[in-house]
Amino acid sequence: MTQSQTGLLFFVGAIVAALLYLLQPVLTPFVVGIGIAYLADPFADRLEARGCSRTIATIIVFVALILVLAAIILVVVPLMIKQIQTLVQMIPTIEVWYNAALLPWLQSNLGVDVKSMNLDLVTEGLSAEWKQTGGVISRVVQYATQSSMSLISTLGSMAMVPVVAFYMLRDFDLLTARIKALLPINAQPRVSALALESNDVLGAFMRGQLLVMFSLGIIYALGLSLVGLNYALLIGILAGLASIVPYLGFVVGIAAAMVIAFFQFDGYVPLTLVVAVFVIGQMIESFVLTPLLVGDRIGLHPVAVIFAILAGGQLFGFMGILLALPIAAVIMVLLRNLHEGYIKSSLYGQRDSE
Repeated sequence: MTQSQTGLLFFVGAIVAALLYLLQPVLTPFVVGIGIAYLADPFADRLEARGCSRTIATIIVFVALILVLAAIILVVVPLMIKQIQTLVQMIPTIEVWYNAALLPWLQSNLGVDVKSMNLDLVTEGLSAEWKQTGGVISRVVQYATQSSMSLISTLGSMAMVPVVAFYMLRDFDLLTARIKALLPINAQPRVSALALESNDVLGAFMRGQLLVMFSLGIIYALGLSLVGLNYALLIGILAGLASIVPYLGFVVGIAAAMVIAFFQFDGYVPLTLVVAVFVIGQMIESFVLTPLLVGDRIGLHPVAVIFAILAGGQLFGFMGILLALPIAAVIMVLLRNLHEGYIKSSLYGQRDSE
């Protein structure tokens, strides 16, 4: 690649980055739609390889996605809402223990001033907001309908996601081929190789990590249900979603489960069983799920994952959080290739022969 071609690519990249930054308030439905299309593309490719046209393959994949989403909405969401409502009803019990046991212990053993640590206002506010049936839904609806324009914007963004996903999935191969055709001819082999490697990393992470999160959510929910813990489904989903950051799902899940188990059970056996559920789940993730579904092609350190999510959220808000890990994976591929090139270059030098 010539110097002028490299400068042109950097110039185009800078313009794209600036546009993403300026247009971030309206880009979220497009990012989500493109992400859905990217995740679903292998399934459409398989159907296309079996003789389906690209449009028919796209329709079949979309019908399957809609059925899965409908099942989640009809089955899981009502159960979660019910568990959240019953969880709020535990607040008075937690408040009694907090004021009668924890605060005196902190004051007598650690000398902490507990006058400003009362939970009365917090519990009264939560109880007033969430005790009524449908409180969760009413809160979301109230937030989304504060004004007619916000309602239109919310509905419009939600409606854009499946439209963008459908057309991106249908034309995915065509768009990638056209982007490749725009590259300088002498740069196409190198850029194509980097793109394929980045695609392997992204595919391994996005599809694999989503499956790991889903599997961990099921494992934790089933395990806690067998123990008899209340809100097992809610805690399992919470821990599964938090598992996008390595070990965070384990920490968040076991902390929430131990708090619930402390107030629900008497004795140490149930607490031990709750710990065992999360230890077994973590072992299954480390030795089975991650090697099988994700593999070792990503190579993102847990600290790098946390930094990428925080940095993406700080720079681009919610859209930045969505894009943080995919962009970090691509940057890792580029840095790995730059490192290999540097090691082979004259700048690094040659090791002295032994």
